[in-house]
This record gives sequence, structure tokens and C-alpha cells, in this order.
Amino acid sequence: MRVFAHLNDLKAHIGQELVVSDWVTIDQDRIDAFAHATGDHQWIHVEPERAAEGPFGATIAHGFLTLSLLPLFLDQCLRIEKLAMSINYGLNKVRFTSPVPVGSRIRVRLSLIGCEPIEAGGQQIEMQVVFEREGTDKPVCIANSLTRRYPQPD
Repeated sequence: MRVFAHLNDLKAHIGQELVVSDWVTIDQDRIDAFAHATGDHQWIHVEPERAAEGPFGATIAHGFLTLSLLPLFLDQCLRIEKLAMSINYGLNKVRFTSPVPVGSRIRVRLSLIGCEPIEAGGQQIEMQVVFEREGTDKPVCIANSLTRRYPQPD
């Protein structure tokens, strides 16, 4: 866990890798739950027997499932003290560069791209997020995450 005492402390780390998360296993239950929540029941995700005969030899996680784990990873590995609120603002340059077969373990590398002041003493934070799959060199997803974070009032 990387901890920053104050929101403004991030600025000194622009252009640096901030943290690497722990691994999270992508099992079929998680894939099925995501399919149920989103209505995306494509066979490559939810039909293990059919997927075993497909191009990846097993079911694979939805790309958006991988991306949706970003809040989990952020909570697991990055904390800013004296923070009143954090809001997802958007994503830039999202790419799903490699599949995540069922049973894979993934993690993220977070690098700080920028901090821009916004209203109410807040900061718009842009981070590059690289999702890695254990045992491979190629990332499975790369995205730039934008959040708006606001400090607690003094």
C-alpha cells in the first residue's frame, strides 16, 4: 500500500510509477457474475466446454471485467489521507491488448501522468494503468484513468 499524507503530495511523483498491486485471480464465478450483471453472455466468456474448443482453449474474461477491477486495485494499493471524496471522471486510450483466460492472475501498475487543479481545492489525477497477467510479458489492458479527488476541508 502506497500512502500519501495529502493530495498535493502526489505532484512530486508525476512521471513515476507509484505502485504495483497484489495479484487477483480471475475465476469462472467472477466471469459469470460479470456476464449476469452486464448481459454479455458471449460463449467465449460463459461456456467452458465450447470455449475449450475455441481460439484460447478456455473461457476468457470480458475486457470490461478486467477494466472494472480498477477500483479494487486502487483501494488495495493506494491511499491518500485527508481525502473527502474521489470521483471517476473517465478513461482515455483504453486498449485490451491480450486475453485473460479463466484462472489467470492479474495485477496493475499505476504511474502518475498528471495532476491538474480543479474547483474546491481538488485535483484531477491522470494515471496510466497497466494490467498485467502473471506469466506473460504482454499487458492485457492499458488505460489512462482520470479521477477527481477532493481534500477534506481544514
